[in-house]
Amino acid sequence: MLVRLRQPKREITVDGVSTVNQLLDSLDMNRESFLVIRNGTLVPGDGRLDPDDTIEIRPVVSGG
Repeated sequence: MLVRLRQPKREITVDGVSTVNQLLDSLDMNRESFLVIRNGTLVPGDGRLDPDDTIEIRPVVSGG
C-alpha cells in the first residue's frame, strides 16, 4: 500500500500489514501519537487495511 507521511513529507510503499496497528508498528511509530486516514476517513487501530489502499499518517496535534 502507498503510505503518505507528513513529518517529514514523503511517500513510501508498505507490504505485509493488514491492520492500522501493524502498519504503525512496522514503521516504528507510537500508536498514540499518529492518526491513520484512508479516503478522508479516520481508521481505528484494529481497522483492516487492503494492499491497494492509499493511507495518510498524520501526527496528533493538541493545544491548550
